[in-house]
This record gives sequence, C-alpha cells and structure tokens, in this order.
Amino acid sequence: MEGGELVSENRAGSPETLPLTPRTMKDVKALVTLYSNYLWNRLISFLPNPNTNFLGKVTNLYHATARNGKRRRRTISLPLPLPPASSSDSFSRFSSKASKIFEVLEDMMENVILNLHCIQKNLEFWQSRAEGTNAQKAYFMICERGPQAFIDGVIQFIRDSLAEGSGKQQLICSASSYMSERIIVLSNLRYHLADFLAQVYMEVDKVGDDLAKETEKSVPSLLVIINNLFLNLEASIGHFHANRQTGSSIDGSYSFPLVFDKLPEVNQEGSQWTECETRDAINLIYQNLQKLDTYISSLVAKHQKPRKVTLYWMHYTCGAVGISVCSLWLLSHSRVMGSADIDNWIREAKDSTVGFWKDHVEQPLLSIRDELFETFRKRQKGVMEREEVQLTADSLHRMLLAFSEQTKGQKIPQNASDQEMLEIVMGRYEKELMHPIQNLLGGELVRALLIQVQKLKLDIETAMLELDQILRANEINFAILAALPAFGLSLILLMLVRAWFKQDTRAEGRGRVARIQRRLLVVEIERGLMQYQICKDKGLEKDADSMFGLLLYGLDRLCCAVEKHAKATGEWMSLRRDIYDLAKPGLETQHKLVITSRLERLYDCLLPSPKRQ
Repeated sequence: MEGGELVSENRAGSPETLPLTPRTMKDVKALVTLYSNYLWNRLISFLPNPNTNFLGKVTNLYHATARNGKRRRRTISLPLPLPPASSSDSFSRFSSKASKIFEVLEDMMENVILNLHCIQKNLEFWQSRAEGTNAQKAYFMICERGPQAFIDGVIQFIRDSLAEGSGKQQLICSASSYMSERIIVLSNLRYHLADFLAQVYMEVDKVGDDLAKETEKSVPSLLVIINNLFLNLEASIGHFHANRQTGSSIDGSYSFPLVFDKLPEVNQEGSQWTECETRDAINLIYQNLQKLDTYISSLVAKHQKPRKVTLYWMHYTCGAVGISVCSLWLLSHSRVMGSADIDNWIREAKDSTVGFWKDHVEQPLLSIRDELFETFRKRQKGVMEREEVQLTADSLHRMLLAFSEQTKGQKIPQNASDQEMLEIVMGRYEKELMHPIQNLLGGELVRALLIQVQKLKLDIETAMLELDQILRANEINFAILAALPAFGLSLILLMLVRAWFKQDTRAEGRGRVARIQRRLLVVEIERGLMQYQICKDKGLEKDADSMFGLLLYGLDRLCCAVEKHAKATGEWMSLRRDIYDLAKPGLETQHKLVITSRLERLYDCLLPSPKRQ
C-alpha cells in the first residue's frame, strides 16, 4: 500500500493498483479488526479453562485490594430489577451466559454504589463545614489541615493583617473558596455517577423479562447499551472536566481525562454474538469499570476530607508532648536515675488493690457463701446462745423466788411471774434505802442490789441475742453493700467495653441512635422521591435521572441497615419487597410515598425507640 492506494493482483498475476475510497478503508478496518479479534480469541482458547473470565477476575481482585485499603467493602443489598426467578439467588437455573450477565450487572451496581458512598461521605463533611460559622471556618483553615497548613495560615494571616488590616476577612474568604471548590467537584461527580446508575438500572428494568427468557437475543443489545452509557458518562464528565480545568485551585486535580474503551463497530451491528465476542464485551465492561474506579478514586482523593490524624493533629501533638513529659518524669523517679519511687508506688498500688479486692470482693463473697452454705452451723451457735440466756433467766427466777418467800414469810407458787416478784424486791429495796448504812451491813439491801444486777445481766444478754439475730438475718445485705463499690466499677467497665465494641452510632446498630439513623434514611428516601417527581414535572429529565440514582443509593443503604434486624424479627421478606417496589422506575411516586409512610409505621426496625414513645 503506497500513496493511499491498495496493491493487488489481477487474474493474470500482474500487479494492479486500486484506489482507496472511504468505503474501501472502512472494509479494510473491519477486516483488520475481525482478524485481530479472531487471533486474540484463539490465543485465549489455549489458556486453561477458556470460559473463565480472567480479566474480570483480575479486575475484581484489583477492586478488592483498593477498597480494602481505602474503604469498607460490602456487597449491595438492593436487588436488580429482574423477574423473581432470575434473582441472584437462583443463577443456577439459567444458562451460563445469563449468569455472567447477571454477575456483570451486579458488579456494576456494586462498583457505582461504593463510589457514590465514598463521594457522599466526603461531600457531607464539606457541606457540614461550609454551614459552620466564620470562626469555625477560620479554625478549620488554620488548625485542622495539618502542621504545614497551620504555619502557612498563621504567616498569611499576619501578612494580610499588617498589609491591609483585613486578615480575618481574607481567611474566611479563602476558607469559603476552599470548601466550595470541593463541594462543587464532588456534587457534580455524584450527579453524573448517580445519573449513570439510574440509566443502567432503568435499562435492565426494560429488558429484564427478555434477558431471562431470550438471553441470546437480549445480551448483545444490552451490552451495546451499557457501552453507550459508558460513553455518555465519559462525555458528561469530560464536559465538566473541561469547564473546571482552568478554574480549579487544586494543583493536579484534573491531571488526566476519563476515556473508556469502545466496542468494535462489527460487534455492535451483529444481532447474535459468539461466545468469544460476548466474553470480549464483558471484559471491556470490566476494563471500563476499572478506569472509572481509578478516575474517581484519584479525583476524590484530591477533594476528600482530611484524615482523622490531620483533623486532630493538635490534640495528638499535645497528647504526645504530655506523654513525653510524663515519661521523663517517670524516668527521673525510676531505677535508671537511682530512685526507688516507682517501686514504692507500685508496691503501694499493689497493696491497695489487694486490700480493695479482699475488703470489697473476697470477704463479701465469702460472707455470702457462709450465709448460704453454713446455715446449720450458725443455727447451732444461736441455740447455744439462747441456752445461756435461759440459764441466766432461771437463776434470776430462783433468786426472786427465794427473796420473795423470805420477805413475805409464806410459800410463793413456782409459776409466779418474775414481774410480780420484782415488785416485792423493789418494795423491800425502797424500805432498805431509808437506812442504807444500817441495812447495808445487817439488812437485805445487798441482796436486793445483787438481784437487780442479775436482772440487768439478763436484759443485756437478751438485747445482745436479739441484736445478733438481726445482724445474722442481714449478713447477706451487708456483704452485698460491701461489694457494691467493686460491682459498680465492674458495671461501668462493662458498659464502656460494650459501647466500644457495639459502636451504635451507625444505622446497623441496635441502640436508640441507630434507630434514629435508620429513620433518617427513610426521610432521605421520601425527600428524594419528592425531588424526583418535581424534576419530572418540570421536564428536567437529566436531573430526574440523577435523583433516581441517588434514590437507588439511599435504598441500598437502607437495605444494608435493616437487613440483620428485619431477619431477626421475620420482617425481611416483606420489607425487602417494599424496598424493591420503591426502586421500580415505572411505579408512580404517589404509591411510593404510601410505601415510605408504611415503612415508618409498621416495621419494628424502623419504629422510634421505646424510650421516646
């Protein structure tokens, strides 16, 4: 081929030059593409297990590695808009080609939703910062962007203050520009990605029945449509890329454009494809997904929220300085510096801990054990004490009886009460006190005093016995009171450990905060439905598609948040069906709003916390 001409041979064998028309060039390109695809497919056929989607597996491995390092990997919960029999749970019922297409569609959904989740998290951060006060914006620009930004911000603030006297105003304007730049980029990226998700979902909804029944006819057209959707996404992002290329204040923010691979024209014109052509188209989709993921990861990385260590670098720095000072202080009291203070403190802490353990844990538990398992021994001891009191009472009764018989000069019945005989003793005692010295030597005063002493002894022993019985009856209560400090500390520690492990701030948790987060997801879905309908009423089809994509993302988040709880209460099948109905493109918005109202009223995992009712 020389000079735009094609050299061939005629029937006589002599060379012949044919002019290259545009149609001839097109045929040549098609022929070269056909033969190159044929040679590539033959090369793949020599590899082990030719049906294996090798490039797709490599791509999935790449995505798994990237997500494990940067974001939390999870599978999507929102089902594809396919017939019930063709859901992902029953891939085995269909042909291998249909199963591959289902897997490709699910991988696309997962990839786009994960990227939307990453964009949404960063966008929410910047929006919350942009809604803050001017003081909060200035604090963020100086104190929450790292040490280098702190030094540069302070220097710039001093320069502006000295030069124009408006350092604070310049700092606030810089903060607003800094945040608005990231909000614009992330919002537009979310807009185009949500539009792409909605287009894919609606196209699958259109061909869902045909895809399950007539796979051979539906797969080529669906793959061509998906390829066109990638090209539309490339054009949309490329247009935004071109508009922001010069206006961006971030160095290297738009270093490379997004360019997807295209299907060959020969494949697009065919009604039925071979197995090799289908596999090439699927590999092309995975390549485009990898390019999309790489582009979004690169762009989001330059507009993402600061890492936690960057946001709180001042706190960490102060903590590190405090730890260093404490370390030096401890070092000065350690054996290295010839001091035994640390050893003494450790010994005192050990003794205090052991004492606390014995006084508030060991001894109360032993007391409870003794009270529960040694009742018989204590009962015998109580019987012995009561017998001693009875001996004292019998002795007093005999003394009162002898004194009364001698005083009265008559026989007193044995069953006379001690109170009656005590009255006789007290009467005699009062008479003897009229002449105390005389009666102390020759009267009955001493004897009356001894009887009163015996009575006092009996009263004391009786009171002690009753008090001992009261104490014994409350030994368990006293042991529990002694163990309350240890029990309180254990309970507080257990609550802290439970809160740390449970981390109930996410919507997947079980606490009141998690319930609030799940109900807020329903509110966001309801708001998205209303905005979607408003865009449709105004004829803004592009905006409506984007809102529908964000609605799908919100429904997927709701599925992930409620799945575990709904399965535990047996509500999952019904709740999943309602969420699937909310994702149907053809269902009217009024019916969807009725479903969202039902979600908040009926399902246990979406009800308000019982403490709030």
